[in-house]
Amino acid sequence: MDPTQAPIEAAHDFSFLGLFLQADPIVKGVMILLVIASIACWTVVFEKVIRLAAARRQAKAFANLVRSGGSLDGEHRGIAGHVVKAAIDAWRDQDSSETRAERRDRIERAMKGALAIEVKRLRTGLSLLATSGSTAPFVGLFGTVWGIMNSFSSIARSQDTSLAVVAPGIAEALFATAIGLVVAIPAVMAYNKLASDVSGIQSTFSSYISVLGNRLARDRAGAHRAAAE
Repeated sequence: MDPTQAPIEAAHDFSFLGLFLQADPIVKGVMILLVIASIACWTVVFEKVIRLAAARRQAKAFANLVRSGGSLDGEHRGIAGHVVKAAIDAWRDQDSSETRAERRDRIERAMKGALAIEVKRLRTGLSLLATSGSTAPFVGLFGTVWGIMNSFSSIARSQDTSLAVVAPGIAEALFATAIGLVVAIPAVMAYNKLASDVSGIQSTFSSYISVLGNRLARDRAGAHRAAAE
């Protein structure tokens, strides 16, 4: 073994932790940024999984309520509660001069407005997943380019093109790229799945909002009694 190469090889640890600790400050900053983005993305994912599971139960309960023609006076939670409250408020606030179609449209608009607010809350955080999924590979690529530049600088300084000289910079570069992909791939997959789930929940509510609006528009006498009370 060439004694001049031993210290160089021994000075570099090619484990994940070693690559991070020995990386150039710029590359290390890129890695830290990507790790923070990954933690933030997974936090959003776990929070959305829990919230969307509850929202699906509420959508199912709302669908069962509308299909069964049950009373709206009971306690309703979450999105279903806000939609039902908006429906009842609009149902009670009626003008005797409006037609049934106008009454139905007004009640449906009230429910859809309440639903839109809740859907917006469900979508909060999804933009972070979309942004991370689209930008993380390029952030990692920046670290890659910087690491390769360091490798060429090492070649220029040492006048040596051996693997021992260029390997550390290339390893750091590839590690930054790998972290970028580890952040981006789950973020994109999670965004697509969660966005689809939100759209499905919204679609379920929207379908039964039309049914409930038509039902309430027919019950004009009941509305007048409720308003009098």
